Amino acid sequence: MTIQIRAASPKDLPQLDELMFQLHNHHHQSCPDLFKTPEEIEQEKSIARYLDSPECLVYVAIDVSDSIIGFVTGHFCELVSTVSKPVAMGSIDELFIMPEYRKSGVAEQLLAKIEQTLVDYGVQQIFVEVWDFNQAARALYNKLGFASHIHWLRKSVV
Repeated sequence: MTIQIRAASPKDLPQLDELMFQLHNHHHQSCPDLFKTPEEIEQEKSIARYLDSPECLVYVAIDVSDSIIGFVTGHFCELVSTVSKPVAMGSIDELFIMPEYRKSGVAEQLLAKIEQTLVDYGVQQIFVEVWDFNQAARALYNKLGFASHIHWLRKSVV
């Protein structure tokens, strides 16, 4: 499959907003008790903020018809904690590939691009948060060398 990976631009926002809606809808459908609806999230969070922020990155995967078939967002900063040493870090914030293009290498290409950019900025470690229900994403990140470093546990008491 021939695709192009490039930095997102403001002209991509309508397509990116639609893909972001699909991403949040997938989360809501998978765990409606935990995730807001995509309509609720749209009111609070916009991918346009990533394009406006110098420490944020957005890359898109484009197919031969010049349509966006996936995207990845991330940012870089210094992780500062009261218990751990400071580290220049990058974060993968969102990754979404249209269902018909999954398992075709698109996600790997997007992640390789953002990882290289983060490394070029001096990042020492890259973090990603993946919900437990998302087995496909967990498998992808494990395949690419990501490993658990902390476990968040949850218990309902009501």
